[in-house]
Amino acid sequence: MNHIQVRHPSLPSENPYPPFDHPKRIAEIWVEAWNRRDADRLAELFAEDAEFVNVTGLWWNDRESIREAHDYGLRTIFDQSTIALVERRVRWLAGGADTTPAVAVVHAKIKLEGQTAVAEVDDPRPRRTIFTFVVRRTDDDWRCVAAQNTDVAPGAETNVIDDQGQMHSVSYQSGPSPAPN
Repeated sequence: MNHIQVRHPSLPSENPYPPFDHPKRIAEIWVEAWNRRDADRLAELFAEDAEFVNVTGLWWNDRESIREAHDYGLRTIFDQSTIALVERRVRWLAGGADTTPAVAVVHAKIKLEGQTAVAEVDDPRPRRTIFTFVVRRTDDDWRCVAAQNTDVAPGAETNVIDDQGQMHSVSYQSGPSPAPN
Protein backbone atom coordinates (compact mmCIF):
# COMPACT_ATOMS: atom_id res chain seq x y z
CA MET A 1 0.00 0.00 0.00
CA ASN A 2 1.30 3.47 -0.89
CA HIS A 3 1.36 6.06 1.85
CA ILE A 4 1.13 9.78 1.28
CA GLN A 5 3.73 11.75 3.20
CA VAL A 6 1.83 14.48 5.03
CA ARG A 7 3.78 17.62 5.75
CA HIS A 8 2.81 20.71 7.60
CA PRO A 9 1.95 23.53 5.13
CA SER A 10 4.36 25.97 6.81
CA LEU A 11 7.33 23.60 6.55
CA PRO A 12 9.46 23.61 3.40
CA SER A 13 8.99 20.70 1.05
CA GLU A 14 11.83 18.18 0.82
CA ASN A 15 11.54 18.54 -2.96
CA PRO A 16 10.74 22.18 -3.68
CA TYR A 17 8.13 22.94 -6.31
CA PRO A 18 8.27 25.81 -8.78
CA PRO A 19 6.96 29.01 -7.20
CA PHE A 20 3.30 29.87 -7.86
CA ASP A 21 4.37 33.31 -9.08
CA HIS A 22 2.35 33.42 -12.32
CA PRO A 23 -0.95 31.82 -13.37
CA LYS A 24 0.78 29.51 -15.86
CA ARG A 25 2.67 27.88 -12.96
CA ILE A 26 -0.47 26.24 -11.53
CA ALA A 27 -0.45 23.62 -14.29
CA GLU A 28 3.25 22.84 -13.75
CA ILE A 29 2.83 22.53 -9.99
CA TRP A 30 -0.35 20.45 -10.42
CA VAL A 31 1.50 17.95 -12.63
CA GLU A 32 4.52 17.73 -10.34
CA ALA A 33 2.43 17.34 -7.15
CA TRP A 34 0.17 14.73 -8.80
CA ASN A 35 3.14 12.67 -9.94
CA ARG A 36 4.57 12.82 -6.40
CA ARG A 37 1.16 11.82 -4.90
CA ASP A 38 1.26 15.04 -2.85
CA ALA A 39 -2.37 15.88 -2.06
CA ASP A 40 -1.22 18.48 0.47
CA ARG A 41 0.62 20.47 -2.20
CA LEU A 42 -2.33 20.16 -4.60
CA ALA A 43 -4.59 21.61 -1.91
CA GLU A 44 -2.14 24.43 -1.11
CA LEU A 45 -2.79 25.83 -4.59
CA PHE A 46 -6.40 26.61 -3.60
CA ALA A 47 -8.06 29.36 -1.58
CA GLU A 48 -9.77 28.19 1.62
CA ASP A 49 -13.23 28.56 0.01
CA ALA A 50 -12.27 27.24 -3.45
CA GLU A 51 -14.56 25.11 -5.63
CA PHE A 52 -13.46 22.03 -7.62
CA VAL A 53 -15.55 19.95 -10.06
CA ASN A 54 -14.03 16.67 -11.23
CA VAL A 55 -14.58 14.77 -14.50
CA THR A 56 -17.70 12.99 -13.22
CA GLY A 57 -19.29 16.10 -11.73
CA LEU A 58 -18.28 15.55 -8.10
CA TRP A 59 -18.10 19.01 -6.55
CA TRP A 60 -15.92 20.00 -3.60
CA ASN A 61 -16.46 23.33 -1.91
CA ASP A 62 -13.35 24.09 0.14
CA ARG A 63 -9.61 23.45 0.28
CA GLU A 64 -9.85 20.63 2.82
CA SER A 65 -12.45 18.66 0.85
CA ILE A 66 -10.34 19.14 -2.30
CA ARG A 67 -7.33 17.76 -0.39
CA GLU A 68 -9.28 14.81 1.03
CA ALA A 69 -10.72 13.87 -2.37
CA HIS A 70 -7.32 14.00 -4.08
CA ASP A 71 -5.62 12.16 -1.23
CA TYR A 72 -8.15 9.32 -1.69
CA GLY A 73 -7.83 9.40 -5.48
CA LEU A 74 -4.04 9.41 -5.46
CA ARG A 75 -4.00 6.40 -3.10
CA THR A 76 -6.83 4.40 -4.71
CA ILE A 77 -7.74 5.36 -8.27
CA PHE A 78 -4.50 6.89 -9.52
CA ASP A 79 -1.84 5.29 -7.31
CA GLN A 80 0.32 4.25 -10.29
CA SER A 81 -0.65 7.05 -12.65
CA THR A 82 1.38 9.83 -14.19
CA ILE A 83 0.18 12.99 -15.84
CA ALA A 84 1.91 15.25 -18.32
CA LEU A 85 1.18 18.81 -19.39
CA VAL A 86 0.41 18.82 -23.12
CA GLU A 87 -0.69 22.42 -23.66
CA ARG A 88 -1.51 25.46 -21.56
CA ARG A 89 -3.12 28.85 -22.17
CA VAL A 90 -3.56 31.83 -19.87
CA ARG A 91 -6.30 34.43 -20.37
CA TRP A 92 -6.29 37.52 -18.18
CA LEU A 93 -9.71 38.57 -16.86
CA ALA A 94 -8.54 41.47 -14.69
CA GLY A 95 -5.14 43.04 -14.25
CA GLY A 96 -2.02 41.32 -15.46
CA ALA A 97 1.18 39.61 -14.40
CA ASP A 98 2.43 42.67 -12.50
CA THR A 99 -0.80 44.06 -11.02
CA THR A 100 -2.70 43.45 -7.80
CA PRO A 101 -5.39 42.34 -7.80
CA ALA A 102 -5.34 40.18 -10.91
CA VAL A 103 -7.51 37.30 -12.14
CA ALA A 104 -6.78 34.79 -14.90
CA VAL A 105 -8.23 31.63 -16.39
CA VAL A 106 -5.73 28.88 -17.12
CA HIS A 107 -6.66 26.01 -19.43
CA ALA A 108 -4.32 23.03 -19.32
CA LYS A 109 -4.53 19.96 -21.52
CA ILE A 110 -3.29 16.97 -19.52
CA LYS A 111 -2.46 13.39 -20.52
CA LEU A 112 -3.09 10.77 -17.81
CA GLU A 113 -1.63 7.25 -17.95
CA GLY A 114 -1.61 4.37 -15.48
CA GLN A 115 -5.04 4.65 -13.89
CA THR A 116 -5.85 1.73 -11.57
CA ALA A 117 -7.78 -1.18 -13.10
CA VAL A 118 -11.41 -1.49 -12.04
CA ALA A 119 -14.32 -3.92 -12.60
CA GLU A 120 -14.20 -5.15 -16.21
CA VAL A 121 -11.41 -2.74 -17.29
CA ASP A 122 -8.12 -4.58 -16.70
CA ASP A 123 -5.89 -2.06 -18.44
CA PRO A 124 -7.31 1.49 -18.47
CA ARG A 125 -6.07 3.33 -21.53
CA PRO A 126 -4.51 6.81 -21.43
CA ARG A 127 -6.94 9.71 -21.07
CA ARG A 128 -6.75 13.36 -21.96
CA THR A 129 -8.44 15.98 -19.87
CA ILE A 130 -8.69 19.74 -19.90
CA PHE A 131 -8.37 21.55 -16.60
CA THR A 132 -9.82 25.00 -16.14
CA PHE A 133 -8.26 26.90 -13.25
CA VAL A 134 -9.47 30.35 -12.18
CA VAL A 135 -6.65 31.99 -10.24
CA ARG A 136 -6.41 35.31 -8.44
CA ARG A 137 -3.56 37.35 -7.11
CA THR A 138 -3.86 39.08 -3.79
CA ASP A 139 -1.38 41.21 -1.87
CA ASP A 140 0.27 38.02 -0.58
CA ASP A 141 0.19 35.39 -3.31
CA TRP A 142 -1.67 33.55 -6.06
CA ARG A 143 -4.47 31.10 -5.26
CA CYS A 144 -6.90 29.06 -7.32
CA VAL A 145 -10.53 29.94 -6.50
CA ALA A 146 -12.22 27.47 -8.87
CA ALA A 147 -11.20 24.49 -10.99
CA GLN A 148 -12.90 22.00 -13.25
CA ASN A 149 -11.49 18.91 -14.93
CA THR A 150 -13.18 17.67 -18.12
CA ASP A 151 -12.47 14.43 -19.96
CA VAL A 152 -11.77 14.77 -23.68
CA ALA A 153 -13.90 12.22 -25.57
CA PRO A 154 -12.25 11.88 -29.01
CA GLY A 155 -14.73 12.17 -31.86
CA ALA A 156 -17.67 12.97 -29.58
CA GLU A 157 -19.82 16.09 -29.46
CA THR A 158 -21.91 15.41 -26.36
CA ASN A 159 -23.06 12.73 -23.93
CA VAL A 160 -26.38 10.86 -23.88
CA ILE A 161 -27.90 8.55 -21.31
CA ASP A 162 -29.46 5.36 -22.65
CA ASP A 163 -32.59 3.57 -21.37
CA GLN A 164 -30.38 1.58 -18.94
CA GLY A 165 -29.08 4.79 -17.36
CA GLN A 166 -25.61 4.43 -18.89
CA MET A 167 -23.84 7.50 -20.24
CA HIS A 168 -22.22 7.37 -23.70
CA SER A 169 -20.18 9.98 -25.53
CA VAL A 170 -21.64 10.40 -29.02
CA SER A 171 -21.43 12.42 -32.21
CA TYR A 172 -24.41 13.52 -34.29
CA GLN A 173 -22.24 14.15 -37.34
CA SER A 174 -22.26 11.72 -40.24
CA GLY A 175 -19.01 10.79 -41.88
CA PRO A 176 -15.59 10.57 -40.29
CA SER A 177 -15.27 11.53 -36.64
CA PRO A 178 -13.50 14.82 -35.94
CA ALA A 179 -9.86 14.61 -34.90
CA PRO A 180 -9.32 14.36 -31.13
CA ASN A 181 -8.29 17.52 -29.26
